Amino acid sequence: MSRAADSRALPDPRDQALLRVLQEGLPLVSRPYAVMGARVGYSETEVIARLNEWQQNGIIKRLGVIVRHRRLGYRANAMVVFDVPDERVHEVAQRMCQLPFVTLCYRRPRRGPEWPYNLFCMIHGKDRQRVEAQIGHLIEACGLRDRPFANLFSIRCFKQRGARYDAPSSALPELLPLDTA
Repeated sequence: MSRAADSRALPDPRDQALLRVLQEGLPLVSRPYAVMGARVGYSETEVIARLNEWQQNGIIKRLGVIVRHRRLGYRANAMVVFDVPDERVHEVAQRMCQLPFVTLCYRRPRRGPEWPYNLFCMIHGKDRQRVEAQIGHLIEACGLRDRPFANLFSIRCFKQRGARYDAPSSALPELLPLDTA
């Protein structure tokens, strides 16, 4: 979420309520925007239009999925970080993204000599040996054998959740109950 992730910036109480419903996550139904809209007094089309408008205006940055991978048996999860020459980052990242086992890839600024890494990728796996083999394959496939890198395997899983907004719930209208039938 970005600058206006504050539902008080939205003057319409239905918009405030929609933002509150959005932070609960999308209902797992065939038409989640229709269900959300019914809870706040908007049609499905109006919900979609509002979300598009909010993205364009920077009120929300994006909608995404949170996969609770540990519940699915993926316990060998590694963030692999590389120090890639800046002029090669885009090309190397594109290669990484082509590998079916890379679940996330992004660039970050280096943080001094103690953290020289600027390209990060995530590999989720069920078995640590397999993930280590995939890291070896990634290094070869992306021409990174001579580049500094580190494997950072997860040892703890923190609570995963979507964005939260800072409007006090007392200032928001009551929501209708969720009906997923």
